[in-house]
Amino acid sequence: MRAFGLEITRQKAVANLARPDDRGGWWRAVMESFTGAWQRNIEIKHEDVMSYHAVYACMTLIASDIAKLRIKLVEKGATGIWKETENPAFSPVLRKPNRHQTRIQFLESWVLSKLGRGNAYILKGRDDRGIVTTLHVLDPNLTFPLVADNGDVFYQLNADNVAGIESQVIVPAREIIHDRFNCIYHPLVGTSPLMACGLTATQGLSIQSTLTRTYQNGGITPGILSAPSAIEDATAQRLKEHWETNYTGDNAKKVAVLGDGLKFERMAMTSVEAQLIEQLKWTVEVICSVFHVPAYKVGIGAIPSSNNVEALGVEYYSQALQRLIEDIELCLDEGLGIGAKYGTELDLDNLLRMDSTALMKVVKEGAGVMKIDEQRHRLGLEPTVGGNTVYLQQQNYSLEALAKRDAGDDPFGKASATPEPSPPAAEEPKIDPSTAERLFAVSEAA
Repeated sequence: MRAFGLEITRQKAVANLARPDDRGGWWRAVMESFTGAWQRNIEIKHEDVMSYHAVYACMTLIASDIAKLRIKLVEKGATGIWKETENPAFSPVLRKPNRHQTRIQFLESWVLSKLGRGNAYILKGRDDRGIVTTLHVLDPNLTFPLVADNGDVFYQLNADNVAGIESQVIVPAREIIHDRFNCIYHPLVGTSPLMACGLTATQGLSIQSTLTRTYQNGGITPGILSAPSAIEDATAQRLKEHWETNYTGDNAKKVAVLGDGLKFERMAMTSVEAQLIEQLKWTVEVICSVFHVPAYKVGIGAIPSSNNVEALGVEYYSQALQRLIEDIELCLDEGLGIGAKYGTELDLDNLLRMDSTALMKVVKEGAGVMKIDEQRHRLGLEPTVGGNTVYLQQQNYSLEALAKRDAGDDPFGKASATPEPSPPAAEEPKIDPSTAERLFAVSEAA
């Protein structure tokens, strides 16, 4: 069959391909919430863990922060500096990866797949020239890496109508961008952070379910009715039905009048006694630590003071975002086959777009290094007359010039010459006495 500009056939050698997660049986260990869970039939479902608010908040926060970064195509100049450029072979697919998704939606799907399943599989679509024109994020549940006996890697793709896959096919590794995370057990199979916090998320969901049932019961915990002496089964059943009908659920806060020595005793601890709120907060903190996200970003704990927002932002970027961002850049470079001259970068300026103070500080402190037009470009402003140069105040001198000044030389590096003597003043003309008397007489007459 022909798909994505390629002729894909089922070769005989495909029968010798093996999934890495079938080798040695280690995949079961990845899916366990704790050692021995599968023997006890204890299963943590991915869908349930994803529904826990802390997991959802951490994953969507990271994915949305990365997705808002614009993908730039950059070119390496003669001086070794990378500058943004345009190329008809690569730029279109970076702006519009496929006809179903925008750039932001595409990156969100990429990062969420990687965080949720540990693997992101991106299928390349090519034109007749072999140029990559579309990129589709595949369902990680329907995509599997395969390894041949000689070490070659293939991928099994099951039907996916959105990506244009009509039936199961096996494609070579060059047609897939495989971004994987935490390859603990096999270099081709990543593991999700949910592996480390799945049990904690399940605990948090159990706490929420317990609190929900308690509040639905009017805050009354389960208990027992005890009598001072033995009672018949029929009487016990009648009392039980009467109690459940009249004093549980919506009727939990009604006043019960007990006779014949009956007494109600709680069997479970109250939410205060169990410290459920503190435990719920603890589960969120554990999950945030696994995703390397500061807890205050998902609504836990006090928001830090504004005097260290920049430092907190740098910490969040370096711990939670940087690795994921650089993985995407490298995967795109190799996947698009753009060579050593070109590269892709995610525009980090968008992380500062909402922090105007930090952005202005960066631009202002770039004076003397950046051109005026470059500074204005960071602020989204047009170039201005005279802005295509670097400006620096006149009082700044090099250390070399200052050293020469201290040595008695000219501060700009030129040796001071011995000053030439000033020319002698012209002598006043001398006038004889007779001429002076004649001139005086003329002036008196006038």
